[in-house]
Amino acid sequence: MSDEMREIIEDFIIETQEIIDGLDEKFVELEKDRSNQALLNEIFRSVHTIKGAAGFLGFDQIVELTHATENVLKKLRDGIMEATPEIMDVILQAVDILKKLLEHVKNQDNQREDLSDIIARLTAIESGGLAEKKSEEETTGASMSEETAPSDETPQTPSDEAPHRVETPQGPLAAEPATQDRNREPQPQKESIHVEQTIRVDVERLDTVLNLVGELVLGRNRLMKITSNLESRYADDSEVLSLSETMAFLNLITSDLQMAVMRTRMQPVKKVFNKFPRMVRDLARSRNKEVELLITGEDTEVDKSVIENIADPLVHLIRNAIDHGIEAKDERIKKGKPPKGTLRLSASQEGNNIVIEVEDDGRGIDVEAVKRKALEKGLVTEDQINSVSDKEALEYIFLPGFSTAQQVSDISGRGVGMDVVKTNLANLNGVIDVITEQDRGTRFVIKLPLTLAIIQTLMVEVQGETYAIPLATVIETVKIGKDEIKTIDTQEVIQLRGEIVPILRLARLFSISDDGNKERCYIVVVNAEDKKFGIVVDRLKGQEEVVIKAVEGEIINFKDSSVIAGATITGDGKVVLIIDVAMMLQFVTASEVAYV
Repeated sequence: MSDEMREIIEDFIIETQEIIDGLDEKFVELEKDRSNQALLNEIFRSVHTIKGAAGFLGFDQIVELTHATENVLKKLRDGIMEATPEIMDVILQAVDILKKLLEHVKNQDNQREDLSDIIARLTAIESGGLAEKKSEEETTGASMSEETAPSDETPQTPSDEAPHRVETPQGPLAAEPATQDRNREPQPQKESIHVEQTIRVDVERLDTVLNLVGELVLGRNRLMKITSNLESRYADDSEVLSLSETMAFLNLITSDLQMAVMRTRMQPVKKVFNKFPRMVRDLARSRNKEVELLITGEDTEVDKSVIENIADPLVHLIRNAIDHGIEAKDERIKKGKPPKGTLRLSASQEGNNIVIEVEDDGRGIDVEAVKRKALEKGLVTEDQINSVSDKEALEYIFLPGFSTAQQVSDISGRGVGMDVVKTNLANLNGVIDVITEQDRGTRFVIKLPLTLAIIQTLMVEVQGETYAIPLATVIETVKIGKDEIKTIDTQEVIQLRGEIVPILRLARLFSISDDGNKERCYIVVVNAEDKKFGIVVDRLKGQEEVVIKAVEGEIINFKDSSVIAGATITGDGKVVLIIDVAMMLQFVTASEVAYV
């Protein structure tokens, strides 16, 4: 294959993937708003574009599948039939197979898919009379004809309020009024739209630029340190004053450059969120539930590395919400709730963090059941169970194998998903909070850093060595006398405004010689996973923005390298280790002092 042809195929893969990524969401929207002629036209053009490009490159299976899909879409566009859930099931299955075919093109494996079944189903829908028969065979067994419809599934006219009710394609004559209405709708193409000028850049190039900017930030910090030293010694020197002014300008430009480069790696969370309307639609139908997904803040931007790792935790939360949280239609009606459940997915920016919330209006988490399960698994004793707060009990749901589900389904209930959520978020330096109310619903609040490359830290000193603590985890700092440190069993603690706070000595954790007899010391009070503890240090050196570098090899000798998030180079040229506060928590919870 020539380089030119390889480049053409790469462009085809990228462009087709972008189109397919948007099709799931568009089809789900079409199912809700069946009279949206503009959306139908957009979908039709998208599928036609894929077919044309695939035909040029000789990908015959993609051409065959998109052609059959296009024929059905034409009937929908012409108003000959309605986009019923049963028809959408088949079209969405075709999209899934299209994804597989594109994957074969990516892998260049020349593997072919058996398209006979999906082509037959699409052809049956196109032919009208055969659509009902095929749908009957492939779905729950309910006929699409009015005469044989189940008593609890009365045929309805198209409505946004009943997206999962069976609606029968009535043929060209019955659909003509809808066609006329559609033709009267204003076309959005008449509106002036802004077209962005974009180019595709390999991610590796962006990473290289980001690394170079990181080195520039380190160099800037070094220069700022040198300039500060010169100012303190030669405050009246004109050359030093000129250097200070130049340094201030360089600092400003470096910061702007840093932000500009970081923005090139930022992507809207809708790249992840756009996959969920289809998933929610399919899961709800498989559980015979009606669920409306409301998405807000999808344009909130976050670093590409965060985008790539946030999808799995959100998938588990959404699956749990639909399977265990949101009740079936009959149960909701008995509780006085709307028959259709609501699932909210939102994103927003708070400072240097992104906050993602997943909220349902279902049955909520039974906290008492969680406590009973914790007791059953030996996580707490009979004496402790009464003192466990609801907030503390909810932390148990993130433990491996912990589940209160009465039945295990193919979606959830095995006690694996929430453990994955917690682990993945911890790897992103994120935290998750749970707010639940019986029969009112559950809300999961996720907080993540916007970027994992450059962070603000609090520099501390222990026995002459400097360490960096991520500023986002710091609650406060206090200075105490050694007589204020007490010991409960084997755990050192302090009393802070009436609250018992366990503490860890950084010196001991890093195997640094420390007699622990200093008259006064500083405590950096931090928060990890909604648990508070203190880190004992000798001195606070101030805040500094640092570039995180990976620590490779066995270069450190101390208890557990897992407490190191990385390393950086400070303004004075020293290598400083960055503390992973969340991982330090294990040395507190492993002790006999519990948070219950």
